[in-house]
Amino acid sequence: MSEIWLLAIILLALVGGLLAGLATPAAMFFFASLLCYILGLVDLNVALGSFTNNGLITLVLLVLAATALEKTSLLGKLSQVIGKGSLFSTLAKLGISTALLSSFTNNTAVVASLIGVVRRNQAHAPSKLLLPLNYAAILGGTLTLIGTSTNLIVNSFVENAGLEPLGFFEFSQVGALVVISGLVVLTIMANFLPDRREESEDEALPYLLEAHVAKTSTLVGKSVIDNRLRALKKLYLVELERSGIRICPVPPQMVLQADDVLRFSGAVESVELLHQFDGLEWFGKQHAKGQNLVEAVLAPSSSLVGTTLKDSRFREVFDAAVMAIRRGHIPLKGGLGDVVLQPGDVLLLTPGDRFSKSPNLTSDFAAVSGLDLSVRLDEKRGNWVLVGFALTILASIFDVLPLAKGLVLLLLSYVAIGAITLSELKRRFPLELVVIVGSALGLANLMVTTGLADVMAQTLLSVFNGYGVFAAFVGIYLITLIVTELITNNAAAALAFPVAYAVATSFGVDPRPFIMAVVFGASASFISPYGYQTNLMVFNAGNYKFSDFMRLGLPLSIVYSLVVIFSIPYFFPF
Repeated sequence: MSEIWLLAIILLALVGGLLAGLATPAAMFFFASLLCYILGLVDLNVALGSFTNNGLITLVLLVLAATALEKTSLLGKLSQVIGKGSLFSTLAKLGISTALLSSFTNNTAVVASLIGVVRRNQAHAPSKLLLPLNYAAILGGTLTLIGTSTNLIVNSFVENAGLEPLGFFEFSQVGALVVISGLVVLTIMANFLPDRREESEDEALPYLLEAHVAKTSTLVGKSVIDNRLRALKKLYLVELERSGIRICPVPPQMVLQADDVLRFSGAVESVELLHQFDGLEWFGKQHAKGQNLVEAVLAPSSSLVGTTLKDSRFREVFDAAVMAIRRGHIPLKGGLGDVVLQPGDVLLLTPGDRFSKSPNLTSDFAAVSGLDLSVRLDEKRGNWVLVGFALTILASIFDVLPLAKGLVLLLLSYVAIGAITLSELKRRFPLELVVIVGSALGLANLMVTTGLADVMAQTLLSVFNGYGVFAAFVGIYLITLIVTELITNNAAAALAFPVAYAVATSFGVDPRPFIMAVVFGASASFISPYGYQTNLMVFNAGNYKFSDFMRLGLPLSIVYSLVVIFSIPYFFPF
């Protein structure tokens, strides 16, 4: 079998695995790269060389530098725009501020820092603000080279291909048009988002709650219906586990036995209803009665992501018992302790005395109800963090100092003044991003060297035969956008770039417009909650449904695409 066919099969398997969600994108990309090495498609030195790419190193340093930026007053001041003004004025101020801030800082950090503030505000429903906030951060990321990881990833591919690196403000003209038009859409369409402060019975948020039937329980020996377990308001018995065997749905006539595990799905306020059943035990029961429960939203950078409650030793680490878990409107299945946690998951907790003092709160949770997780630096150190970052960016723009070298010096200064610690840097190191980008760079090189990129480009050209270079450009953009919505933005950029470059080469035109098509196409994740990690965060935190993303994201995606398709060729002629 030829190298082209082998690589094509591997890439098809990769895309299929990503679509099916068989594993994390990082694991899928790493396995694909490893398979290429095992099959002799690439030498070990070449494969490892992809992980030392200048663009990738810059991206890692930038993510780490953002750790200190999150502690400054910058993000705190942004929260002040959420006031008692009209929804229109609040959205306008919040959108503009978020877009500008996200053009220089990590999108995820901006969204994570504001989730708690938005959820606590009394003037407007969080469901009216969180999704526009998220989209504004994505739009703002298109303004500069460091606005989003996607831009830096594409720049890595550009450098790897021997082309001139993308300029810091090379995106800005198209990005500015995108931001302005996008914010107009958001301020208008946000009025059509639902107010989820008053959920109806049919819209009860599906928390997963697990309870255990004690040996002394009066429930033992009686059926589910006789125990009135099917008559609970906003709380539904969805599964029963007995001796390791799961029964779903639970028959009404099924007789309960000692040690049965009952799993309920429903609204948080209904937990109190379980107190009426003698001998029904669950996590945190002894604390729940008469105590305020706490909701905690899991952050993308959390060490808990990808683990289960059992594996994470949650109770020991945080001095809190997890009573229930919610993932948007998606019903969770299986044991409470066996649920693999994802960014944006909402945990219902009964906190102990040491919970609010836990050192991991700020890194593991984007928001905790009733708690301000913001860890702010004092004014002196905060000012240095902001000034130092600005000077580093300016030094890069005016070619005084390479961005990577400047960021290294900046991080050293942050550690020296105590703005960040080495343990924080270790904890926030973006390992998954490194694996994805490094593996993707290697796969992109293989697509070029084996000739697969040319074959794919010729196939694409045959589809657009007779329609000219503009049609091919539009095709590349739409393909990137669709792949972004189906899998992830970074994966979409990695798969689309080699093809885009090969198409431009086949036409004999400047590859810049095609590169920009990939850049903006990979940032256009508006319709699916799963295309971008901040989408998933607000999906759960805002109690959104998939239809909400369609309601706001579809018109935004259409306007965004029209602006991109017609403005890129104007600023970057073929």
